[in-house]
Amino acid sequence: MREQSYPAARRVAQKVVAYFARHHAEFREGAGEQVASMPGAEDVEAIVDAVFWASLRPEEGYVPRITIAFLSPEQSVHPLRFMRPLPLEPVALSRVAPAVERPGIHLGVWPVDGELRVWGATRTVPRLCLVLEVAAPGLLVLKYRRGEERGKFVNVAVLEGDQMKIVDENASSLPDCPSLITSMLGFESPAPWAESVNILVQLAVSMRAHGRGGSLLVVPADSDNWRESIAQPVQYAAYEPFCELANLWREVPDETDRRVWQEELNRVVDAVAGLTAVDGAAVLNTEYALLGFGAKIIRRRGSPQVEQVTVTEPIEGDVATLAHPEQLGGTRHLSAAQFVHDQHDAVALVASQDGKFTVFAWSPCEEMVHAHRVDTLLL
Repeated sequence: MREQSYPAARRVAQKVVAYFARHHAEFREGAGEQVASMPGAEDVEAIVDAVFWASLRPEEGYVPRITIAFLSPEQSVHPLRFMRPLPLEPVALSRVAPAVERPGIHLGVWPVDGELRVWGATRTVPRLCLVLEVAAPGLLVLKYRRGEERGKFVNVAVLEGDQMKIVDENASSLPDCPSLITSMLGFESPAPWAESVNILVQLAVSMRAHGRGGSLLVVPADSDNWRESIAQPVQYAAYEPFCELANLWREVPDETDRRVWQEELNRVVDAVAGLTAVDGAAVLNTEYALLGFGAKIIRRRGSPQVEQVTVTEPIEGDVATLAHPEQLGGTRHLSAAQFVHDQHDAVALVASQDGKFTVFAWSPCEEMVHAHRVDTLLL
């Protein structure tokens, strides 16, 4: 018996199609490579509806972790094609989900004889290809690939139950928007490959993934002023800066070496992000050298205690509010806000155990700490 239609599917479809339409011409003119076909509103609605109900159908006790890509087999490289395409229905999706739950594997969906079908699986998708991922039961993320295939995809919308969050493209135009947020929003220009790799985005994703919560302080490489806001000695200070991540960032591998380079980068990113699970904060400079972890943040001598911060989330309809830092998640958030309040040229990344993620940065326009809630961009 078919489930009732998912109400949010139709609402999000119109928004998503409008979003893709705004960027399609830009990519066709400047990307210099194949661009995915535009989905129609009916296509998006049908895919979202089927995947939502599939996410609520555990198969042998496991939650279906499905990723759907809207593309034809011809738009993929080395596709796995089924002899008999599957119907785009919850039961079929939940049954095939275990075969494609590893990261980077997508079920391909395309019209077959006038009806959307699952034609097989692919590990590659072209630029601007609509991808729909199940993050948890009833929690869906619509995204697309903007840059390098193995980089973080750009989120367009997040659906959770009857809640719909559309990423606000205009958030990057705010005068104080940190470059990290701009990168997450996908508004860095389609730059040469080496320039498109954003280490901080990957660190943020990995910090959120380990699920223990943590803090990462990013401090200027050419100044030691930040030490005035850290209790000495640092519990796990590096004898000398750990530069493996910095060295990889500076490296520009040949085309044939990119996959190996990316795998090594992922390994080091996960290692550094894992240090944030230890009590205290990890400290990284702007050249990606690790200076230590387990650092205890203190108020700089003579500096007032931070009492409130501006809070925003880069989604449509969001309104900036003022809040005490502890309201955002407790003492970890309070100490991070205090650090940025005292060290204006630093940025603090804070992950909560429940998946919430906040980037604290000083806002010269507002003359106060700005808390950017970005978990919607990291799913």
